Amino acid sequence: METATSADGTMIAFQRVGQGTPVLIVGGAFSTASAGMPLASALAEAGFQGVTLDRRGRGESGDTAPYAPAREAEDLAAVIAAVGGHAAVLGHSSGAVLALFAAGEGVPIIHLFLSEPPLRFGENEPAPDLATRLQALVDEGESGEAVMLFQREGVGLPDALIEQIRLSPMFDSLVDVAQTTVYDMEITASVSTPTAAMVEVAVPVTILRGEPTMPLLVTAADQLAKLMPQAELVIVPESHDHGVDPAGTAREVALRLG
Repeated sequence: METATSADGTMIAFQRVGQGTPVLIVGGAFSTASAGMPLASALAEAGFQGVTLDRRGRGESGDTAPYAPAREAEDLAAVIAAVGGHAAVLGHSSGAVLALFAAGEGVPIIHLFLSEPPLRFGENEPAPDLATRLQALVDEGESGEAVMLFQREGVGLPDALIEQIRLSPMFDSLVDVAQTTVYDMEITASVSTPTAAMVEVAVPVTILRGEPTMPLLVTAADQLAKLMPQAELVIVPESHDHGVDPAGTAREVALRLG
């Protein structure tokens, strides 16, 4: 792991593999740098430098209060500076929302790949106090409850699936990063309808989604493509159910970055 220092002094850990144009992978809820390595490796095989990071509060990265979405945009800028000063960015889920927000903030991105951003455009939004309730649970030492509340109200998973996750070996790793559920809710809620700066970014934009995937994500991709006529909407048939297929996604990146 390497580290970059963000504008507020937070150390952000990242890994890279391969040579060529850097493609920074920004994961969604609960994801860490290691989760992005299969995609980073596929990008390396396609002739790029795959870069994957621990977003703040996760893995080997630090965390500095108070949180604000702009701090995470600065984190991406710090990593991009560390890998040469320019990069394509491929964000998935809330990481796609963060990537688009960062581009609107002026972070030096040469191409945006937005994989299934959970934008709601004002429809069926989570309760406005969800981030506050999540933080209260974390502060009270109830991180497991925070994870389940986020899955229920933030993501919309059914209780039966949440219970399966709670009983699975992966649950402890989710609890470890429960604080970041607050961050994901804050950023997705603050720009659930993209701002003018986000819509008008002056970089190429490719919107990616799998088939099949959650109806919310199909609608979000379609609406974002309509809002951004300069963007291209691409279906990656190998990706399913809000997952990212490394080989299929790397292929679509290579077709556009050359």
